[in-house]
Amino acid sequence: QAQMVESGGGLVQAGDSLRISCAASGSSFSANGAAWFRQVRGKEREFVAAINWSGSVTDFSKAVEGRFSISRDNDNNTMYLQMNSLKPEDTGVYYCGVDSTVYSNYISRSKGWYGHWGQGIQVTVSS
Repeated sequence: QAQMVESGGGLVQAGDSLRISCAASGSSFSANGAAWFRQVRGKEREFVAAINWSGSVTDFSKAVEGRFSISRDNDNNTMYLQMNSLKPEDTGVYYCGVDSTVYSNYISRSKGWYGHWGQGIQVTVSS
């Protein structure tokens, strides 16, 4: 069963940059699509960004498009989210999710599409 561990979160100031990582083990991560979601207490987990197995297809929410980038290193079973020009509204717990497709170019904005999740990492942006 896939296991993911997020890392790299923390407290930053508005305008700063931060890169968070998701390390996968025990899975066929290199063949699967993956995504980042975030959640604020009391609210639904929301889509941030997604990437297909090879990294050739990506998608971003309107809230982060142009500021965030998503990438992956399949040799090391790791996915990254580079966050630039951070805003206080980017604050939340960031989760990585992995789907069950194999070598597909389809990626989804729906959290129900992703069957395996990490435990989440806190990102706090102060104003």
